[in-house]
Amino acid sequence: MSEDHKNKQISLELPEKQVSPVKAAIDNPEDENILLDWICHPAKRNIKVTVAVSILIAVLVAVVYYATFSVWFTILGFLILTGSLAGFYFPSHYQFTDNKIIIITKMQKLEKNWSQYRSYYSDKNGVLLSPFARPSRLENFRGIYIKFWYNKDEVMAIVKDKIRRDKAD
Repeated sequence: MSEDHKNKQISLELPEKQVSPVKAAIDNPEDENILLDWICHPAKRNIKVTVAVSILIAVLVAVVYYATFSVWFTILGFLILTGSLAGFYFPSHYQFTDNKIIIITKMQKLEKNWSQYRSYYSDKNGVLLSPFARPSRLENFRGIYIKFWYNKDEVMAIVKDKIRRDKAD
């Protein structure tokens, strides 16, 4: 084969895998020591609930269509219902580092410092981190809710250590 013909052939070498910026930020935080890293996907936890909620959404979308006979209202209704349940249907990636809490969802990336939180409230599904030292009606709006994924003990150990240590400082 001539040298010209070899240059025109298609290469069979696969390109290197491209890593998305979000994935790179998760895998390689600047200079942080990762304490805990997990993905929570509530729709996978209980398939029966997921199927029931999906059927309910389909019924409500059908009701919207037959009430309005408008495809646009039907699409809007579907988007509103699905969007309001995005935390249930789509996975959330949580990462605890020495200084930060990182939460990555399909819609946003949230980074908060541990020093912002002064109290916490645990329940069976997760823990609410609050910026207030005492209970307040605003903590549901200013705090963040960390969902457990079969790791309640590990999450609570880190939260207790970080919140207690910040109170001592």
